[in-house]
Parts: sequence; C-alpha cells; structure tokens
Amino acid sequence: MATLPFDDRDGVIWWDGAFVPWREARLHLLSHGLHYATAVFEGERAYSGTVFRLRAHTERLLGSARLLGFEVPFPADAIDAASMEVLARNGLTDAYVRPIAWRGTEQLAVSPAGTRIHLAIACWEWPHVFGSDPMAGLRLMVAEWKRPHPETAPVHAKASGLYMVGSMAKGAAEQAGWDDALMLDWRGRVAEATGANVFFVFDGALHTPTPDCSLDGITRQAVIGIARRLEMKVVERAILPEEMAGASEVFITGTAAEVTAVRQIGEHRYTPGRVTETLVAEFRKLVRSGPL
Repeated sequence: MATLPFDDRDGVIWWDGAFVPWREARLHLLSHGLHYATAVFEGERAYSGTVFRLRAHTERLLGSARLLGFEVPFPADAIDAASMEVLARNGLTDAYVRPIAWRGTEQLAVSPAGTRIHLAIACWEWPHVFGSDPMAGLRLMVAEWKRPHPETAPVHAKASGLYMVGSMAKGAAEQAGWDDALMLDWRGRVAEATGANVFFVFDGALHTPTPDCSLDGITRQAVIGIARRLEMKVVERAILPEEMAGASEVFITGTAAEVTAVRQIGEHRYTPGRVTETLVAEFRKLVRSGPL
C-alpha cells in the first residue's frame, strides 16, 4: 500500500495554540531550526485513546529545549491537553504523536538570539514500524557512525541534530539489505540502535548499555520496570562489541519500535526466545492498561 506524503494529508495540526489544516502547516525556508538544527521533538504512542506516559514525554520535551538553551512557551498541562485534542480532532485512538519545538525566522545566523520559539503537535497512524510480528527478529549491521562524547553534543536531549548520524546509519543499513544498524559510542562500546535502546540476555539476565551518551528511553525505562516486577535481573553497564557473541537473545525498545526482537547483529545470530516474548506480551498489557 502506498504511503501518503506527509505534506498532503487530511486532518489538522496544533501549531502555537491553534489548529491549522494539515496541508497549510508550512514552515518558512529560512527558519533557524531548519538551518542550524535548533529543534527538539518527541515521539509518543497513543493506545486506545491514551498517550503512553504522556507527562514523561512532555517533561522530556521541555528539558530537551532547556539543554538547547530555550524555553518552550507552553506549560506541560497545556501541551498534554493539546496532544490529546490532536488525537480527538483527527479521529484517532491508536496513533503516533509528534510534538516539535523549534527556533523561528526572526534572524538567520549561528547565534539564536532573538528567535521566537514555536511548538507544533501532529499525529498519524503508524501501527508497526518493523512489521506486525515483533518476534520475527530484525537484522542489524554495525554502523560506521558512532554516538558522540557528552562534551561534544547535548546527548541527553531529544534534539533534531543528534538524529543526523542515526538517519545516515539507518539509510546505509537499508541500502545494504539490513533492517537497522547498531551504533557504538565514541569509545567503541555498544550504545543503541539508530532510534531505539538495546537489551541483551546473558545467562537469563537482561543487560543494557548505561545511557551516558544516548537517551534513557521512556520505553526502555518501562521495560526495565516490567522486568524487575517479574523478578528478572537487570544490569545496566558498559557492553563491549565482543560480548555480543555470548548473548542468547537481543531486542530493542522505543516508542516507534515498542519491544522488537533482534535475530542478527553483524556476524552474530540470535534466536528470539522466552525472555523477549514475555516482555513483548507484558509491554502490550502495560500500554493498554489505561492512564499511566
């Protein structure tokens, strides 16, 4: 089925406090956020009309903006309410929600001084990023690009500019016939996939990289919470690439990916199993359990 282009759809988008027709939500070419990546965003999922951990996403959006040196001109309560109204006005209950805040057109130089901050929220149907069966297993190549040192970029912000290397790595992986890419950090340690956190199962325990140069994902946190409730051992630590050969299962987590099994990373192959299957099922229960 053909995918509709994102500039030619029915519906409405919330923009700076008002709803505008989808096709009229256009950004000027000379926006600071476009030229200098002075923008932050969120990826959220609504299940049965409720956005999963909406306030956590909103607070991260506001925090990301502060890391980039600006304040979003709307309080959290207003952003949450707008997100829910966007869903309602577009007639969606299960959807992907995308808030984005950026610097405007008042001037165009490296300095952001004097630029107005804008906020928009859109939503659309995006049921299964990697297919309908999360246990089928993804194939990941190891990316050429690495996640940066925390002293070189605001690594804990969900900032547009930080997704450039992920986009490049994802594109290269797809061109080479893989589903996605595993990214290492500047030290050569395992970091994450291009837009999702990664977990390994070693001797029945979950091991996941310490998120010291990437986002501590909201889905990641939820899965860790589920695992601990089920009395699974969870270890957050530095993971070296050579350790991947010893894992029995691997999966990734993220708002778009949800919980999705991995069956190959480079030369290493895995069989999606009981641990992954359990966490897939428990996460599905969690997101349908109502407001959280």
